[in-house]
Formats: sequence, structure tokens, C-alpha cells
Amino acid sequence: MLLVGLLKTNLWVNVPFLSGLSPQVVVGVLVSLSLFEIFASKKRLGQRAIQLAQLVLSPIVGAWMGMATARFTGLPDAMVATIGIVGGLLALVLQLVQVGWFFRLRGFPLWANLLQDILCVVLVLFAFDAPTHGGSIALLLLWLSIRSSSVWYRWYHNGRRSRQSPPN
Repeated sequence: MLLVGLLKTNLWVNVPFLSGLSPQVVVGVLVSLSLFEIFASKKRLGQRAIQLAQLVLSPIVGAWMGMATARFTGLPDAMVATIGIVGGLLALVLQLVQVGWFFRLRGFPLWANLLQDILCVVLVLFAFDAPTHGGSIALLLLWLSIRSSSVWYRWYHNGRRSRQSPPN
């Protein structure tokens, strides 16, 4: 949100709740959270704390960004609310997939965190500048999430069967 807010002028005017706060306060809080994320992501305990915070906050941020994009494009209020709900749910699904991979792999390498952050920024920038491409990226991420769930299902059931079968 920090990078998008800095790149897009007057973005905070379109974001619910953030539009009522001073831009200096918003930037200060987002810089503080970004610095915490950078330093905490080095250790596994910090990564777990970040995962928990992101799991709780991702639907809120997804809804805010979806509503900001809808307001930025001038859609009617009914559509703004719908896009906010869809954006929040998409962010929650993507975060749940990330948490699942985090616990399956027992942590993420630093390059994976960096790649995820870059992809998120690209997705949001496309949502503002080229909504069709942004929607395509969002659908691709949703498809990857669905594929991940089928991989987890097979992994879980294969592990469960191997634990239940008696040794020969």
C-alpha cells in the first residue's frame, strides 16, 4: 500500500477510512509497518508474526484497495461495495494459500517474500493503470490458489494413509 500510495497522487482520497486521516500519519504508519516487515522477515518467529498479522489484515487491505480502485475509475457506489467485498475475499484466499505453503515448507526463503511483494505491487499498479491486465493477473493468482489446494489435498491424504497403514 505504501508504494502504491506514493506512486499514485491523491490515492488516499479514494480509500475508505484512510481518507479521513492525515497523509503524513498514513505514510508514517505504512513506513513503520514496512520496516517491521523487512526486519522481522529474517527469522522464522518474525515470519510467523508477519503471517498472522497479514492473515488478519489482508481482507481489510484487499477491500480498501478494491474500493479505492473502483472509486478511482468512477463506478457507482453499489459496484464499489461489491468490488470491495470481492477484493477482500481474494486477498484472504491468497493469504490463506501463502500461510499453507509457509507451514508446509516450514518457512519461506527471503527471495520468495521479495517476489511476493513485487507481484503484489505489480497487481495493484495494473489494477489502476490497466484494469483488464490486473484482472487477468488476479484470475491467474486465483487459479494458482486452486491448484495449490489440490496439491495440499493429495499431500495430506498421502501422508495420512502412510501413517495409518501398518508397517510390513
